Amino acid sequence: MLLPTIKTTPLYKAIGLVSALLLATSACAEPATSTTSSVSQSSHTQASSVSQAVDTRIRQTLSEAGIKVEITSIAPSNLPNMYQVDLAGQPPLHITADAKYVIQGDLQKNPSPRVVTQTPTRSSAAQVGMPISSAVKSALLANMSALANMSAKTPFYYTAVPGVIWGATLEGVPFLVSDDAQYVTDGEISVIENGQFTGLDENFETRKNLSVFNELDEAQLITYPATTTQKAVIYVATDVNCPYCRRLHKQMDSLNQKGITVKTIGYPIYEQSPEQMRGIWCQSGEASRRQALDSAMLNGQMTPAPAGCSTDYVTPNREKAAGLAVIATPAIYREDGVLYQASFESPEFLEFLGVE
Repeated sequence: MLLPTIKTTPLYKAIGLVSALLLATSACAEPATSTTSSVSQSSHTQASSVSQAVDTRIRQTLSEAGIKVEITSIAPSNLPNMYQVDLAGQPPLHITADAKYVIQGDLQKNPSPRVVTQTPTRSSAAQVGMPISSAVKSALLANMSALANMSAKTPFYYTAVPGVIWGATLEGVPFLVSDDAQYVTDGEISVIENGQFTGLDENFETRKNLSVFNELDEAQLITYPATTTQKAVIYVATDVNCPYCRRLHKQMDSLNQKGITVKTIGYPIYEQSPEQMRGIWCQSGEASRRQALDSAMLNGQMTPAPAGCSTDYVTPNREKAAGLAVIATPAIYREDGVLYQASFESPEFLEFLGVE
């Protein structure tokens, strides 16, 4: 997992407590990007104490959840509304007072000068998974000037922990940052319920994905509508050179006949794909685009862009889709934002869609 590149010091690559990278067996992984890691770690610096009630709750919950490693200390975290739990020989945990939301990883101090010092308005439960406000984003970016790959296009979303912001690079690599931009980590927020780690915060993930869908330019999705009564809609992030994307595309007619509408997001991950996919998206009219995509997927024949088309219709939606944090294509999502994490060639796929 990569973090934003710091111009002066590379960020530490943390180890996740609950792995979110459930790579499906029918997927093309995005080519690895170069990164460097640093063993430098930033310890929590806040000196305020933790109440006995919070300390007891955190220790008891972690014990019930199967954490056997010795807890050496619990203190307020540099992530807002969280406590840092230091573990013997392992990266620390950051956990909320109710011991429900957990992150594992060392925090890296952002070396950028802090331009905006006012603490932004913290999010409410109703804002979980929604893009941060323009004012909060402006202040956040102002305090991230030393992070080379941060820009106005970088997606940021409110999490269930007020003051902790989820972001992703334009390559779709997720990270977490305090809303004052002072601390960053590449951990993700996991949930403990009924004494068990249940994985990533699914409520956040689905609501965030829905927010991404709402931001996409619908006109730049190549849509294959259901040919019978529509029963389901899926979004598919695809690359014309991905073998598994091609295998899924061969099922397009069958899916449409079963009442499934497929909305295709151009998501090039192979080096040659951006220009090839630009040619497809440059075709005039929805039918021509579908025909060009079919030729690429079914026959390996790429349709060049017409001489008069110099526009890139793929990249804008590709950048907006960075918030999906796609780790492999085809990435398949239900209309309600839930990611499918198994083989699309399995019977489970139609069950996932509620289609017989």
